[in-house]
Amino acid sequence: MSAERTFSIIKPDAVAAGQAGQILAMIQEAGFKILAMRMTRLTEAQAREFYGVHSARPFFGGLVKFMTEGPIVVMALERENAIKGLREVMGATNPANAAEGTVRKRFAADIERNCIHGSDAPETAGQELRFFFSGADLL
Repeated sequence: MSAERTFSIIKPDAVAAGQAGQILAMIQEAGFKILAMRMTRLTEAQAREFYGVHSARPFFGGLVKFMTEGPIVVMALERENAIKGLREVMGATNPANAAEGTVRKRFAADIERNCIHGSDAPETAGQELRFFFSGADLL
C-alpha cells in the first residue's frame, strides 16, 4: 500500500501549554513523516474560511475565537493509512471518550479545547494541505 498524506493542527491551547513537542513526539512515534511544518497564527478571516463548513453551527463563533487566540502548529504528514492513523493517535473529539494513550486523552481540556485537529477524509486533507502549504512545501 502507498503512503497517504494528511493535515494536522496543534491548536492554541496545546501550544500555550507547552505541549507541542510531546504531541509531535506521539505523532512521530506512530510512524508519521513530517513533510512540512510551521508555527503560525490565524487571522479571524482565515479561521472563518478554514472552518467555514461549520459556519451555521452554534459553536462557530467560539471556534473562530479559540483558533485565533494564539499560535498554532500546522503540519503536512505522511504514512500508510495516514488519515485513519492520525485520527487514532488523536483520539475521540471529546477527551472524556478518548482512548488511553491518545493525544486528546493526555492533553485536551474538553470537547471544544481539544488540542489537535486532523483531516477526516482524503478530500478534506487535500483542501486543508493546500490552505496552509504551497506545492513547493510538499515536494
